[in-house]
Formats: sequence, structure tokens, C-alpha cells
Amino acid sequence: MVFTVPSDLSGGLYFLNGKRTTIESTETFDVIEPRIGQVVAKCPKATADIVDQYVKAAADAQSAWGETTALDRGKVLHKVADLIREHAEEIAIWEVKTNGKPIYEARCDIASSADTFDFFGGIATAVLQGDSLELPGGPSQRIAYTRREPYGVVGCIGAWNYPFQTCVWKVAPALAAGNAVVYKPSPFAPASPVLLGEILTAAGVPKGVYNVIQGEQEAGVALCEHNLVAKVSFTGSVASGEAVQRQAATKNVKPVTLELGGKSEIIIFDDSDVKSAVASAMLANFLNQGQVCTNATRVFVQKGILASFTEAIVQEANDKLKVGDPLLEDTRVGANINEGHLQRILGYVESAKQEGGVVLRGGVRVHPTGVEGGAYFEPAIITGLSDEARAVREEIFGAVMLILPFETEEEVIARANNTTYGLAAGVFSG
Repeated sequence: MVFTVPSDLSGGLYFLNGKRTTIESTETFDVIEPRIGQVVAKCPKATADIVDQYVKAAADAQSAWGETTALDRGKVLHKVADLIREHAEEIAIWEVKTNGKPIYEARCDIASSADTFDFFGGIATAVLQGDSLELPGGPSQRIAYTRREPYGVVGCIGAWNYPFQTCVWKVAPALAAGNAVVYKPSPFAPASPVLLGEILTAAGVPKGVYNVIQGEQEAGVALCEHNLVAKVSFTGSVASGEAVQRQAATKNVKPVTLELGGKSEIIIFDDSDVKSAVASAMLANFLNQGQVCTNATRVFVQKGILASFTEAIVQEANDKLKVGDPLLEDTRVGANINEGHLQRILGYVESAKQEGGVVLRGGVRVHPTGVEGGAYFEPAIITGLSDEARAVREEIFGAVMLILPFETEEEVIARANNTTYGLAAGVFSG
């Protein structure tokens, strides 16, 4: 089968038995292109009955796929990687339209996605083998062995901040192990997983092994609770992850993989190289419009270099963070996912001001030429907040950097660990 990147969403946003399709439903949600802030399609929401149909199709297809050798499955995944690379630029443009991130970032996501399929295609034969060992004791030799077998159908619920890449991270290992997948993307970014489905089919993944449903809470609950779904993988907020974990244990206790939110930090000591620390803090806060779970919004800076670091990072942000049309090559900050999320970020900036914070730059909505309708935000750098401020305690999921001064190592370690989140951390020292 030859793969071609579609020009629009007219073929539908569902994927069943190897082809793009749609469903009949009385309820729909708006598909918004973040770059321009306009509704580009209406997508029907899956009911529990639709979810049941897609899960059963995956279960029917999984047996034959699971019985193929790991070597043969690996060959198919390598073909997937080749197709992604062959159409990388077209897929990256779709990702920009789906998510609003700058094109240069989207290209990196797509290249990484191809590498992911190559990786899991390459290790399938190595890590999916069982073990055997001799057991001591007794007059006769005893041997114990283990087998690695597919779960069956894996239910996956993806995130909107890396629509294609998040889907790939879940799907590639599941397929390598011989599972089938039913994938529900975020309704904020529904297109990329369908595009991946067409690539998988073109590469030789059998019909029904990978299916895509769309919807909101009802579809997600039905997927998590379905008795034919043997494992669930979820990426999203902490609150949603807690709900997924409960739902996955409602009818049969399923293993669940959760990738949730964070409130990460970097610690910069007096003896650090300021230029290096600035570059890393920029990356840790403003990539993908700050919509990254590992975002290090809490930037602890020792007081000896506080002034020089603050001056340098504000200047670097002013020089480098061009907000604009994400399809333009020189844009470094694209659109936020939607209007509601932008208002949430602006709300955190306002709360920071009310709690004594000083906005050193940004923190306001902007309207870049040609894409005025999108949810664009000038990245903010804020200082003057205590550790109890709402913006310091809660996950903002936006381009808001908080500079927090400290004096001693013991103090900063205690403050950095004073959070209900975990996920990532960085330390800079000479």
C-alpha cells in the first residue's frame, strides 16, 4: 500500500480496520487549528457502543499479529520508520496545524518518532525472549522458564502537547510486543494518530491491529473499563490520571502506565557558568510554548549571581523568543493549544502579580501578523514570589519562568523538594 499525506480532514478522524473513517453520532466536538484559532471540523464523539466495536475489532486482529515472530514484527516497524522519514516534512506541517508548535520543533518530533519505531523494531527479538534457569535441590534436574506474551488489546489515551510523538511512544512498544492498540487522542489534537494509522497500514501492520476512537470523558471511561482491554496507558493531568487508574480497576484489574504532570526545578549555584545556565533555563521553560510536563518553571538562583543571571536571561528571551506564525522558519514561540488554555496561563500571571510577583518581561497576549486569531502568549519571566504563591505551587503548563533566589544548598534542596509533584530536576555548578 502506498502512503500519501492527506490534504485535509475530510476522510474522517476515526481509524478502523486499516482505513480512515467516521461514525454517526448526535454529539460532536469542535476541532480547532491552534495556529489560526478557527474551527476546521466537527468530530463526532464515540459512545460506549462505538468503543466496544473498535476494541472488539482490535481483539479479533491481535491473535494473528501476536503469533507472528518478533523478527517479522520488527521488520514492519522499520518500514514504519522509513515511511515517517520519507514524509517527515509533510507530517511536521500537519503537526504544526494540529498543535500550534513551531515548525522547527515539529521536525524534531517527527525525526524522533521515526527513531522510536526503529528502536523498538530493533530490540523486539532481543527483549521479548523468555528466560530459563536450573533450580537447585532434589535428586533430578529441574528447570524453570518464563515466557513473554502480549497483553492483547492495549487502550491508550494520549496528550495534546506532542500529538504524534506521544502516540508513537505508546504504539511502537505495544506493537513490537504483539499487542493491538485502541488509541484515543485528546480532543484538542485529534488528527495525528489517524495519520499514524495510515502509515502503519502502508507499512504492513494488519487491519484492526491499530484503531483510533475520538471523544471526551465517555469514550475514555469506556476504553478504560472495557473487559477486553488488558492494559491502559495514559498521558495527561494528575487528576485525569487518578480517574483513569480507578476506571481501569472497575471491571477487571488492569496494569496502568501513567505519565502525568510536574512542577520541576533547576538549581543554579554561584559558581555556575551563567551563559550555560541561561541557555538551559530557556530550553527548560519555553520549548513548545512551555506546554511540557517536565517544564522547570521553578528556577532557583543563588543570590551571588542572581542579578547577572536575571539580566542575562531577560536579554536572551528578548533576543530569541520571537512569537509568530508557527509555520515560519524564524518563529520560536507558536500558538497555545486553545483559547481556554491561554486564559488559564494569563490567570496564573495575574495571580502572581496579586501575590507580589514582578513581571520582568512578557506575560501578555499577542496577535502575530497573519495569525491574529490564535492563542498566542508572550513568554513571561517573573520574580518576587514566595514558595507559597499559587504560580510556584501549581503546574502552569505554559511559558512562565519563575526566578526564585536562595542562599544555601541545604535551603534550596528543602525548597525544591517541597512539592507534591516530581518528574525532572537540574543542577548547575562549577
